[in-house]
Amino acid sequence: MAARPFSAIEWALAGRYLRARKKERTVSVISIISFLGIMLGVATLIIVMSVMNGFRVELLSKILGLNGHLVVQSITGTMPDYDADAAAIRAIPGVTRAVPLVDGQVMVRGDAGDVTTGAMVRGIKRPDLATLSVVAKSLTPGALDAFQGGTAIIIGSRLADQMGLRGPGGELRPDARLTLIGAEGPVTAVGPTTRRKTYNVVGTFTIGMSEYDQLIIFMPFEQAQLYFRKEGDATGIETMVENPERAEDWVAPIRRAVPDARITTWQRTNESFFNAIQVERTVMFLILTLIILVASLNIISGMIMLVKDKGRDIAILRTMGATRGAVMRVFLIAGASIGVVGTIAGVGLGLLFALNVENIRQFLSGLLGMQLFDPLIYFLSRLPADVQTSDVVTIGGLALVLSFLATLYPAWRAARLDPVEALRYE
Repeated sequence: MAARPFSAIEWALAGRYLRARKKERTVSVISIISFLGIMLGVATLIIVMSVMNGFRVELLSKILGLNGHLVVQSITGTMPDYDADAAAIRAIPGVTRAVPLVDGQVMVRGDAGDVTTGAMVRGIKRPDLATLSVVAKSLTPGALDAFQGGTAIIIGSRLADQMGLRGPGGELRPDARLTLIGAEGPVTAVGPTTRRKTYNVVGTFTIGMSEYDQLIIFMPFEQAQLYFRKEGDATGIETMVENPERAEDWVAPIRRAVPDARITTWQRTNESFFNAIQVERTVMFLILTLIILVASLNIISGMIMLVKDKGRDIAILRTMGATRGAVMRVFLIAGASIGVVGTIAGVGLGLLFALNVENIRQFLSGLLGMQLFDPLIYFLSRLPADVQTSDVVTIGGLALVLSFLATLYPAWRAARLDPVEALRYE
């Protein structure tokens, strides 16, 4: 049986060995379990990695889209020349946005007075709010035009729902009002008092991140200065740059433009949060890789049983002139075929599921009558997925390598089989 390596006859023999007869049904069952294990392991890894990537991308886009990439504040605590400082920052190459802000924390009470919650007020000029795309594109009609004067505010949609400011059809009530309660009120003979003022809600926004949709209140810049007793001052300058991942590169140029600045990048502000996501992603990858490893071990057991059942066939092939290398390649092809087909099927299933994960979630939620993805827990209003080619290649390559390694020992045992010993008792 002199034939070139991986010839047609070796492939034919491997395929024949994988097609079980009645007495080899156990081997077939183990092979099917191995195939399903690899397929499900690969698919699960692709789905989980895609969802974890989606979480990071979505959270990053929402956080950076609203908060900016760097926040510039004065080390003295006041920024009276905020317009000049913002202009100097905007002149730096690579800076795409520099907006002065007045922000502060308040308590919020609705019309009925039965609901009170905390919120973050951000005082911003109307032209600057119009260029904040993540908010501007989701504003209710007419909200930006009405965002002026001493009593106009724009709030998140979830805060509006919590305060009961929407009508039966989900529209904002014309008489929607909120009372803001701040800590820095007038100082009286008995000490400082709280500052209260009622504002008209002229619009809502929805950015898709529940924490921000329930926490943020936009107020005209000059009115925020009055409310927080910051007349002629700003609390910081929100800055965006071309490459957020390299925000640290702009710290030194901004400090030269604004010498008394205290600069904080988004990486420092959200470091623990995104580190936790990365650790969870790595741990999930390692845990789910065990599924593929277990399936590979099933390939080993199945191939060892196949070698034992085919001992007589191996001996006949050897007596006909088949080399040990040819026998080894036959069983390598048989075992590796399970891994290759399982990996291809797993990649297809994983991509199909990951690309339609939100539709599948909605279908299952409707079928089971329960919420499978609570935005209040997971921060986002939809289940995101971001399929990255590098992850798919890594997962597929890992499955193929483990499957190939699992076939080496059984194939080596088949090649080492002594024809005389195999035929002695036949």
